[in-house]
Amino acid sequence: MNSRWTSRGARTTRRQTLAALAALTAGGAVGVAGITGIAGCGAGHSRGAEAGPARASEPGAAEPFTSTVGDKQALMLQIMAHPDDDLYFMNPDAEHVLRSGVPVVCVYVTAGEARGINHRAGTPIPHADKAAYSASRHQGLRQAYAQMMGLNQFAPWQRSVLRLPGGVTAETNTLANGTRGARLIFLNIAMLSDGGVRIPALWDTLGTVMRTLPAAGSPVTHPSSYGHRTLVDVLAGIMDRYRPTLIHTLDPDPDFQVHDVLHPKDNDQPGCSDHRDHTPVALFTWKAIAQWVAAATQRDKHAPRFTTTAFRGYYNQRWPHNLPPAVLAQKARAIKSYGGAPDWDCGNAAGCGDYSQGGVRPLRNRKGWIRSTHYRYPTPLPAPTTDTQGRLVAYGVLGTQAVRWHETGPGSGRFGAPQGLGGGPLAPAIAAVRDSAGRQVLFALRFAALAGQGAGDLREIVVLEQRRPDGPFRAWTGLGTPETDPEHGRRVGCPAAVATPDGRVHLFVRTADKSLATRVRDADGHWGPWQRLGGAEIQDGLTTLLDAEGQVHVLAPGRDTVHHWAQEWAGGPVALRPPSGLPRPGGDPLGAAVAPDGTLALIYRTPTATVPAVHGETSLTVPHFEGYGAIAAHTVAEPSGRREVKTLLLAGRDLGGEVQVQYGTGPDARPLRSPGHLTPVGAPALLADDGHQGVCVVGLSPDATPWIWRPRPTKRA
Repeated sequence: MNSRWTSRGARTTRRQTLAALAALTAGGAVGVAGITGIAGCGAGHSRGAEAGPARASEPGAAEPFTSTVGDKQALMLQIMAHPDDDLYFMNPDAEHVLRSGVPVVCVYVTAGEARGINHRAGTPIPHADKAAYSASRHQGLRQAYAQMMGLNQFAPWQRSVLRLPGGVTAETNTLANGTRGARLIFLNIAMLSDGGVRIPALWDTLGTVMRTLPAAGSPVTHPSSYGHRTLVDVLAGIMDRYRPTLIHTLDPDPDFQVHDVLHPKDNDQPGCSDHRDHTPVALFTWKAIAQWVAAATQRDKHAPRFTTTAFRGYYNQRWPHNLPPAVLAQKARAIKSYGGAPDWDCGNAAGCGDYSQGGVRPLRNRKGWIRSTHYRYPTPLPAPTTDTQGRLVAYGVLGTQAVRWHETGPGSGRFGAPQGLGGGPLAPAIAAVRDSAGRQVLFALRFAALAGQGAGDLREIVVLEQRRPDGPFRAWTGLGTPETDPEHGRRVGCPAAVATPDGRVHLFVRTADKSLATRVRDADGHWGPWQRLGGAEIQDGLTTLLDAEGQVHVLAPGRDTVHHWAQEWAGGPVALRPPSGLPRPGGDPLGAAVAPDGTLALIYRTPTATVPAVHGETSLTVPHFEGYGAIAAHTVAEPSGRREVKTLLLAGRDLGGEVQVQYGTGPDARPLRSPGHLTPVGAPALLADDGHQGVCVVGLSPDATPWIWRPRPTKRA
């Protein structure tokens, strides 16, 4: 096992931690007294004082990032509510990162004991035994991770006790296979603690205390107690101990969901599209992230470098499925190992997995959780553009702060060290445009308040604008959200934007009722009010672009078809277009570009499809561009003999999660695989380089460093 498994860094006192967190809040986010925040969807809405916008912060307020901080080794940290949340909601991404050689630390907050019945269909229902059922689920996870690392699923793990802040203890299991390594940490807070207390109360209600449930056969033999602060400190302490470069979380702000005859509630929390435990565990994770960043920045004089991905949960049941058969089969293999069976010889007396999830049962389950992987913040990381010198510039979020990377020189293919731009704590949802004057304009989604225990819990869209091309930035400015109720404001989607030749900048977000809203900056730099543009039942992950005549278009995947908003003329209002009638999309962000003939071309996969279709004047499939997830598209000039012809370029992930591009859409066009087998975090971004360096594919590696790939088309005779 490598050195990343050991504790690193000096201890930080609680007073230092609280002081650092207060400093972070003063610099970039504010709590609002008198607002009651709830973890879920069914307890009513916030009440009390009006929620004001977050205060602006100077872009240089954050401590600098540096490329010389410690070692550059990647590590993935995943924090889940229950055993199996990672397998259902974070795979296939997590397995692809793990198989690429990045070690993983998995933290399971609850014991997952439910009713304590480990039942295999077709057999008598056993007596309830919560400690045994928890232990059996732990064994299932050991089987799944051994299988994902390429080992026999019954490979022996090293099990021990981990001592954590607040005097609590947890069980930890470790296993390695070459460069692949996994550590499982079981906090084992009882899902139903003494007095009928559940995890949502630990987030919401001041003074709540919960107890752990030691699993049968665990080296941890005595229970621990958790208050709200204890869990935040434990999660922040784990982050500081292992120093992840990639954090996977659950969804802190799940969609509202009507539950009726057509949409039965099933396992959802009331009024929401997720489990009641998923939401507070995600909120605890984001609060711990903010605390870790603040304390580490104060102590180390630089911010920790990591990126974060939040995954939707039971949302998967409510929208079209987006995993093709080969990716689904890989995901199912891990869950089959987790589910196990009573007749397996695993060496664990309590049981050999979660039997209700064994065999093909997850694939037959009508809820279909296994059949999708959706992001809460589905924007490419990082967001690329160019400066006036022709250098590639990319913006992203590291350590909850906005950062900028500059290419070391036009066409060099290498980024310099990231420059901190502050603004945090931000969700990983940067949108970047360059206005008609050449100034960079950035948009992000900020956790304006994240407190729990009856205090403020707010989200806000924020903007950062350059004073002049390639010049300094102004202060971050809050733009609020289209929602007046803070609970609805939590459900606002990721910002998307487009700049027009007339000097305007158009900002778009998905609203809490799953429609579209906009706010426009005029040519003089003044922001107009939020306006609702209508539409309904769209998924987050908006695509914006200008057509050949300079008109704005916004496209979004819907439950039924592709939804489309556009200007009727350049400079006119953006309005909802009639139903497109296009085939139902799988739910990932759509690829769109101005086709060689000047029309709009739209590229996406239908539910469960392996290859995308290209819709425009004609529709055709791209038979060799097999993969999953979002697709980016641009029209580029491709060499053809002694001349150049315009063609579509596609970028996305292949079935193994690695980056691929393809020039052209004909039956003979073949994808190019990325050099070094790049496994990106999320979807790669595509930019037509104004510096005449060709097309750039930009992505972020699991070690939280960006890369540039300028693929060269194959010359035709």
